Amino acid sequence: MLRCGEEVVSEESEEESNGVNLMEFSDEILLHILSYVPCTDLVLNVRRTCRKLATLCLDKSLTHTVLLQKDYKVNKDKVKQLMRDIGKEIYQLNMAGCYWLPSSTIDHVTRCKNLVKLNLSGCHVTSLRLSKMLSTLQHLRSLAIDVNPGFDASQLSSECKATLSRVSELKQTLYTPSYGVVPCCTSLEKLLLYFEILDRSREGFMLSGQLMVGESNVPHYQNLRIFYARLAPGYVNQEVVRLYLAVLSDRTPENLHAFLISAPGSFAETGATKNLLDSMARNVRLDALQLPKAWINGSGLLQHLKFNNPFYFSFSRCTLSGGHLIQRVINGGKDLKSLTSLNLSGCVHCLAPESLFRKAEDDIDSGILESLVVSCCNLRHLNLSAAHHHSSESIGNHLCQLLSRLKHLLSLALPVCSITDVAAGVEKPPTTPNVVPQTFGRKVRIGIQTYPRNLGDQANQKIESSVFWALMGSLRFLETLEIIGSSFSSAMPRNEPAIRNSLPPCVRAQSVGDSEVAAISQLTYLQSLTLAQLPNILTGSGLINIGLQCQHLRTLSLANLGMMGKVVYMPALTDMLKHCKCLRDLRLEQPYFCAGAQFFQALSHCSSLQRLCIVSRSGTLQSDAVMSFMANCLEVIMCHMFMGESLTVCKNLQQSIVRSFQAERPALNVVIFPLLHEDLTEVIRDVPMRHLDEITLFKSRVAEEPPNLWW
Repeated sequence: MLRCGEEVVSEESEEESNGVNLMEFSDEILLHILSYVPCTDLVLNVRRTCRKLATLCLDKSLTHTVLLQKDYKVNKDKVKQLMRDIGKEIYQLNMAGCYWLPSSTIDHVTRCKNLVKLNLSGCHVTSLRLSKMLSTLQHLRSLAIDVNPGFDASQLSSECKATLSRVSELKQTLYTPSYGVVPCCTSLEKLLLYFEILDRSREGFMLSGQLMVGESNVPHYQNLRIFYARLAPGYVNQEVVRLYLAVLSDRTPENLHAFLISAPGSFAETGATKNLLDSMARNVRLDALQLPKAWINGSGLLQHLKFNNPFYFSFSRCTLSGGHLIQRVINGGKDLKSLTSLNLSGCVHCLAPESLFRKAEDDIDSGILESLVVSCCNLRHLNLSAAHHHSSESIGNHLCQLLSRLKHLLSLALPVCSITDVAAGVEKPPTTPNVVPQTFGRKVRIGIQTYPRNLGDQANQKIESSVFWALMGSLRFLETLEIIGSSFSSAMPRNEPAIRNSLPPCVRAQSVGDSEVAAISQLTYLQSLTLAQLPNILTGSGLINIGLQCQHLRTLSLANLGMMGKVVYMPALTDMLKHCKCLRDLRLEQPYFCAGAQFFQALSHCSSLQRLCIVSRSGTLQSDAVMSFMANCLEVIMCHMFMGESLTVCKNLQQSIVRSFQAERPALNVVIFPLLHEDLTEVIRDVPMRHLDEITLFKSRVAEEPPNLWW
């Protein structure tokens, strides 16, 4: 990456060098290289180094779209200067999640007179400031904003409403019951709604969605093609989304082709929603569908809905049986090559013919999975987590063998028990009882078996021709992998107190251990890895293989590996981290995690690390080690630790980090708090949504949303 102050050969002088002269590359190659440099660096630094770069850095291919959403070093002054220099050249501006910028920064967006797309999600924007800004953006067609308490649509000027009337794409995150700017957007074709309203205010008062009833304007959906709503837990969110849907139930848009509602827990169907679904079944053909489980369970809705060329289905947590899946969705094996993303997370019966008399632990029907694989051969994102998918001993019918046919997969989520090799003749991994793993400062007792810590020895202990090893070998271009225990639940839920006890893992998961983890190292292009509730991890040797082979790994999430009373994989983890030069996000959840000097010394090798989250109800930390780590890793802007330490220890460390590093890291967000403290939910509500949704809270993210839902 080019930086200001680095020596560059200018046009006025020629410098003899034995190396490659960067300025001798063609403009096309240089523009490609410069596209990886943050726009603020290009405009404010790089273009000042020489005449050639001054011209290239202002090329339309680099200034047309400005992405600031993860430029954690940008501040108000840089944004001001950027808008002053190239504001008129910007057509797309993404400032999503720039929570650290003061609200007055938004005023400088008015310089971007030609803006067509603007994303301000995560930025605090008042009604008056929004009105002033939008009044000058006459070409705007795509907008993303937050609606916070105090928002008043009556403060929007007529010029602002005129701009909104031309907006065709709107993404709105609601933190208070309101229609926001939706009633002003009379030309909407795509509407994305994120409901993050809490049931209680900070003062403890109950909120109600009925506050919206007095608003005179209602949404305009006549041109709507895509409707998406994602609800955080809470009754008020359900109450408010029903008011948005009420207009849809009166008249369903003729061009609607994607209808998606993601709602946790129970979201009961009402007469209005039933009328809406009946109208959709009669009048539209869908390409994407996601509904709350209560709207699908026990109904014949899927039998009546019509689909065109579907690209996304989500039946998460539904009691949909495999028979219904094949007959009603895939239409008895119909060619569904258009389907690229399928979410069956929590569908415990989706691979069984009928769900009436079936137990969750029974073997799957391989014929159903085979029909699914054959019909949906172009799947790129598949989620089968949160269920027991046990394969039988029939040769060639193992779940892993069937999934290996999906050569286009980019992301995959599986339950731990589904990757167990049950074929006859395959060597079983050693069992865990009475095993004392190697750990810091402890000697291995005589007579206790030790376990290999490198790939060569591991291969001798576990046959590399196992079904999971073969699956990993066949999915060489996989970028995201999640292996999650079917009964795993994080100790830190969204709006409730921390969970003290967890459910035991599936019996079949007991045979998944270090050798299966080592098999993941075949995924050369892996970028994101989640491993949760693998009880048979003995040394974590497979993690070292992953660190060595998966050099593109950016996100790593490990939870409840091995025995719960001790972090048996700590030596292997420290070895692994020394090789993870591209790692940006790390999340660790273990009941007894010791965040000490050795761990943070190893973590300091991750020079690209930006976000760290540790969840450990009985865990300890060393304040000096944390401070040293923060001083060495200059890119870290998020440090969340929910431990077993006292409130005083946590507060003192948090204050020390903020006091020492906030000035030079404007985006720094630090939360250090006892996991089991009664005020945990109040602390979590202040965490920026970007961090909370992407790393702090544990969840399966494969096929969570349709691909490319928002730019």
